[in-house]
Formats: sequence, C-alpha cells, structure tokens
Amino acid sequence: MSTQVDNAANLDDESIVLPWWQNPLNFLALGLSMLILGIGIGYYFGDAGATPDKNKVDVGFLQDMRYHHDQAVEMAYFYRTSAVDPHPRLSMLAEEILLTQQLENGRMVQLLRSLSASEVNDTGTAMTWMGHPMPIDEMDGLASQSELDSLAAASGDEGARIFATLMIKHHNGGIAMANYAIENASNRDVINMAKSMVKGQQAEVDELQKVIDSLNN
Repeated sequence: MSTQVDNAANLDDESIVLPWWQNPLNFLALGLSMLILGIGIGYYFGDAGATPDKNKVDVGFLQDMRYHHDQAVEMAYFYRTSAVDPHPRLSMLAEEILLTQQLENGRMVQLLRSLSASEVNDTGTAMTWMGHPMPIDEMDGLASQSELDSLAAASGDEGARIFATLMIKHHNGGIAMANYAIENASNRDVINMAKSMVKGQQAEVDELQKVIDSLNN
C-alpha cells in the first residue's frame, strides 16, 4: 500500500518516499505511546497473584496475536488518517480498532513477560501452536500485499468496502486463533483475554458487515 505523496515541486529528485507500511516514522510515535499505555494498563489490571501456568499455546497465541494485531492497527490507522473520502461510521470503527488492539498488544507484552517468554515470535513461522505452521506473514486473516495496495488506491465507497472486507477477514482469522486458545491454553489470564478478544472482534465484525450492507443497498 502506498502513502499519498505530496506533489510539492521542491522535492529533491533523488528523494525516496517509502510506502506507508514500510515507513517506520508513520507509526513510531503512535505505536510507542499506545504500547506504553497498554503495558501500563496491563500491569494495573493484571492479577499479581495469578499462577504463571503456561504451555505452547499460551506463548504462541500471545506472540502471534501481537503480530496479527499489528496489521489491523496499521490498516485502521491508514483508514482513519489517510483514506480519501472515508465513511464516517468506518472512521469511528477504525479508531476503536486502533485503540483497542494497541491496548491489547500492551497487555500481551505484560502476559508474555509474566510467563518469562519472548515478547515476539522471531522464528518467521507462526501457528505451530495450532498444529499448522506457516510463514508468519501468511497467518489466517492477514491481508496480502496486493490487497493492501488496493486499499491504498481506493477512495469513497470503494475504499470503504475494501477496508471493511479486509477487516472482517482479519478479525475472523483472529477469532479462530482466540477460540483455539480458549480451548487449549492453560493460563487463566490468557484464556480470559482470548475470550474478550472473541467478544470484541465479533461485535466489530457485525458492525463492519452492516456498513457493507448499507453500501450495497
């Protein structure tokens, strides 16, 4: 997906403008501030007396869901700040997704630390904890590069349909991961967080579908 580029005539001919998803400055300030806030909230609400039970599902789910959340945050941030002629209801949903998933990322960092596990999956392979390993950037629900490019190029109702469709797909992939964690994780806090994700993301899927239905009428 490409960032809209200013047409200012004084840009140096040799300047390189990175696509929005590759430009670290696009999300640095937002990501750092929200991550810090999320970690703080995670520590505040975390149960200090919880038994730190864990298995491969607890750790794998938290690590992979963090990566999964990152793309939702990027898509929501793009639609909220850069989409041309955005749909008002989708702008509100994008803001909700942006804030909620950043806060959940902070909570997942806190949980991984409490389990003495790495905060990231740095193996390049995801979903081993679900029994079907795959490249981490091909996890269920993640948008492909061509889909992200289509979102960046679209505007108005077309952009709204693409964003809502991609986010429904994204959420459904996340819901499947969370449901597996509910059934197979061992840590109480991880299971409770997975349940919360299912409830919240299913509600957002329902709202996103309503927007699509209204655009098709």
